[in-house]
Amino acid sequence: MVKVRDDQPLLHDGSLDIDRWLTTAQQSQDIKDPDVLREALLVAKQLSDEAIINRTYWSIDSVQMGIEMAQILLDLRLDTESIVAAILYRAVREGRLSLAHVERKFGAVVAKLIEGVLRMAAISAIQNASDQQVLGQREAQVDSLRKMLVAMIDDVRVALIKLAERTSAIRAVKDAPEDKRRRVAEEVFNIYAPLAHRLGIGHLKWELEDLSFRYLQPHSYKKIAQLLDEKRLARQDYIEDVVQRLRDELLAAGIACDVYGRVKHIYSIWRKMSRKNLDFSQIYDIRAVRILVPELRDCYAALGIVHTLWRHIPNEFDDYIANPKENGYRSLHTAVVGPEGKVLEVQIRTHNMHEDAELGVCAHWLYKGTDINAKDHGYEQKITWLRQVLEWHEELDDLPELGSDLRGDMNPDRIYVFTPDGHVVDLPPKATPLDFAYRVHTEVGHKCRGAKVNGRIVPLTYLLKTGEQVEILTNSNAQPSRDWLYPESGYLHTTRARAKVAHWFKLQARDQNIDEGRHMIVRELERLDLADESLQGIAQLMNMKTTDDMFAAVGAGDLRLGQIVSAVVRQAEAQQPMNQQDLPHIKKPSLSKAPNDVYIEGVGNLLTSVANCCHPVPGDDISGYVTLGRGVTIHRSDCDNFLHLQSTEPQRVVQVSWGYQPNRKYPVDMQIEAYDRTGLLRDVSALLANERVNVLGITTRSNTGDHTALMSLTVEVDSLERFAQLMGKVSQLPNVISARRVRSGF
Repeated sequence: MVKVRDDQPLLHDGSLDIDRWLTTAQQSQDIKDPDVLREALLVAKQLSDEAIINRTYWSIDSVQMGIEMAQILLDLRLDTESIVAAILYRAVREGRLSLAHVERKFGAVVAKLIEGVLRMAAISAIQNASDQQVLGQREAQVDSLRKMLVAMIDDVRVALIKLAERTSAIRAVKDAPEDKRRRVAEEVFNIYAPLAHRLGIGHLKWELEDLSFRYLQPHSYKKIAQLLDEKRLARQDYIEDVVQRLRDELLAAGIACDVYGRVKHIYSIWRKMSRKNLDFSQIYDIRAVRILVPELRDCYAALGIVHTLWRHIPNEFDDYIANPKENGYRSLHTAVVGPEGKVLEVQIRTHNMHEDAELGVCAHWLYKGTDINAKDHGYEQKITWLRQVLEWHEELDDLPELGSDLRGDMNPDRIYVFTPDGHVVDLPPKATPLDFAYRVHTEVGHKCRGAKVNGRIVPLTYLLKTGEQVEILTNSNAQPSRDWLYPESGYLHTTRARAKVAHWFKLQARDQNIDEGRHMIVRELERLDLADESLQGIAQLMNMKTTDDMFAAVGAGDLRLGQIVSAVVRQAEAQQPMNQQDLPHIKKPSLSKAPNDVYIEGVGNLLTSVANCCHPVPGDDISGYVTLGRGVTIHRSDCDNFLHLQSTEPQRVVQVSWGYQPNRKYPVDMQIEAYDRTGLLRDVSALLANERVNVLGITTRSNTGDHTALMSLTVEVDSLERFAQLMGKVSQLPNVISARRVRSGF
């Protein structure tokens, strides 16, 4: 049955009696810091009183909701920060209290929790803005939204606060307009009841389902409620007699026990009737009792007594202790013909089994059909992580610390973003707006010419994040660019999108592919200063009959430029010895062991010794100090002596690393042509530093006539592939016209 809203202690003027509520709460739960809760309640009450003035629209009383949320979280044994966040949440959501003020007065943890709940609420609001979907699409969107919300939770307390907030909200909409009731009920039924179910919080899941069912299908709800109420008093007397008899028999057998009637929820009755096509009179567990005993052996002893008292119904016995459900749920279920020949369901379990089932460790999180299409690896991994935090919280009572420790074990699997209409689209990690465009529709990708994320223009190489809203800007005359196919360009990260672009080019005329392929190859070889090599020989290395076949394959996307460059390098190495400016065939960088276990960046191997003051060991962050006559002394980077030496003699500090040095690097000259602007040299230097590229020399010349700048650099790289990637990134800097390799020095 639906749970009524709890009566709250009020003063004579109808306002909340804060002290009485705190006293009552402390009697039932161990509140570690009641003064902080009192302060939060006073703040929420003051803001609520100010908001009530001249209110002309239906709204939820934020103080009453905060108290209800706090009570729900207290029942779940959450910490003080979570309770304070629940009390203040509504005021922050309605714009009457800022997160900055919350952080100053109640701390960063409370502010972060409220911010997490607000983020979940914002996503739901976007989704609710678009309800014009056919059934199949709607189910898929609901499933995606569930996964999206779970993916955003980095603290399990956020999920629990949100569940408490939605529980309080759906309790409060009884007097709201019908459209408001249905909107809240749909969201709760589709999103938050399954979330409570997956986290195993049974009592919240049942209440959310019943309340949602009440507003979504009022006729069915009332019909079942009336059938239950018609004989409610008689059924109550019947259950009391059964409970008393069971208690007497069990105690007479020496079994300590708790026996009580078990309420059957309206939605679960309707669901069983619909699924099995049963009449109300055929539902055996309308009359039900539950027996809780201390030990496992007592479960089977109690079962024997039940079956001795009454005849059990065939095929209505389940031993979930010997054969637990897939989720770990354990209990004995049996149905018997009880007194007066009426069917009675009996559940028998230990106190520990009962607590697990009710408070969220191993409740029905894979129960029949409750969660639609939820077997997604990333989603399951996140749910498992959340449930593990909850389970350890039950044992160790340290929810925040556990969440922080376990968070390192979580790897984000998918990201979830919104279309402008509020539809959820799931993408792999590192997806870009262009990947999103091809995920929505192939033609949207082909016509893409720009993108907005949360209303702001972003480059097509922007990496999307969960929760963002993405809008693709299209042009009817636009076509895919061949640059999209280059992995180093960063435009596409999904194989599906890259295949669609390659297929588009393959469908173009062969002559066009030949022209495009020739242009791409010549441009890339000129940029790498390899244009003198014979392309006919390269075509043969690529198993092509003619150079036109090779050009067409590159133009259609069937052959990558990197393969051509590798073949050119192999041909050049076979024809002549390699000099300083010739790079080796593309290889993955390797590491070699330094003789002295420490590698000195930019110098090589010198005499080294470990400092006695801090005794660094492999794995520590280390730095070197050049001594007089004793080589380089290795200190931990946070060593007090080293920090003093660094401040007094910084010129004698060198960068060092443990035991491994990079493979041989080769100096290469490159030339950058760009339209002159302030900060150009700074941007190039910053990019090279971020890429960890050592610069041996650099000169710049500006031409005031055409406002261009010519930069000549000598850099160290370990492969031609690395150099090509570097030039690709330089070419994407603002105002850069071209970046290419040159053989001549400065």
